[in-house]
Amino acid sequence: MVSASFLFWLILLMLVIGLGTASIRIFREYERGVVFTLGRFWKVKGPGLIFIIPAIQQVVRVDLRTVVLEVPAQDVISRDNVSVKVNAVIYLRVVDAEKAVIQVVNYLEATSQLAQTMLRSVLGKHQLDEMLAERESLNLDIQQALDAQTDTWGIKVSNVEIKQVDLTESMIRAIARQAEAERERRAKVIHAEGELQASEKLSQAAKVLAQEPQAILLRYLETLTVIGADRNTTVVFPLPMDLVTPLIKKITPLQA
Repeated sequence: MVSASFLFWLILLMLVIGLGTASIRIFREYERGVVFTLGRFWKVKGPGLIFIIPAIQQVVRVDLRTVVLEVPAQDVISRDNVSVKVNAVIYLRVVDAEKAVIQVVNYLEATSQLAQTMLRSVLGKHQLDEMLAERESLNLDIQQALDAQTDTWGIKVSNVEIKQVDLTESMIRAIARQAEAERERRAKVIHAEGELQASEKLSQAAKVLAQEPQAILLRYLETLTVIGADRNTTVVFPLPMDLVTPLIKKITPLQA
């Protein structure tokens, strides 16, 4: 028969093994353990192998890796009273495990709700054109505003990216008309600038031709060469103004 002392030592050994197993915790490199002793915060431990006292100490695991948090689409009214839907992505991580456990119940949910409010607040101060063309500066504004709020929770918001800005069909058509009008305006300005430059060049050419009367005849001959290359039936004969001017002077007194 098994003696009572043997059973006692066997039970004691099993109890020690059970307590030892229950007191061992292994934390990965990216994990930390927030240890509480009788409900009061003791210290942050890890990574590696740590020991806790069962029934007296409790440990809460905290992941220190970067978390990608998607912000649902929010209805935003811009400063110029345009209604749009905007969604974004937030990159955050825990930098203080103690604060992330003690200061807030669920830091991911709290950061998500804060990000939704901050997204509407920051974008509402800007016009639609700024939302579409200046996303980098808006991302920085939202990131700084969020980071200032989550710092007390031990959370670092490293980056904010606005994914998409959805417009209504009427606003898309209005923007298309505006872009078309802008293109037409630029075309007219470029055409006017071309006419101005051409007139300046023609004025300079006229001054040069006026200094050399024979140059205008050479210009006539060059023009005939260009016209003749088109294989058309049009015949242009240049008549020097020196020959026409005396006839005009004689005809004018007769008409008077």
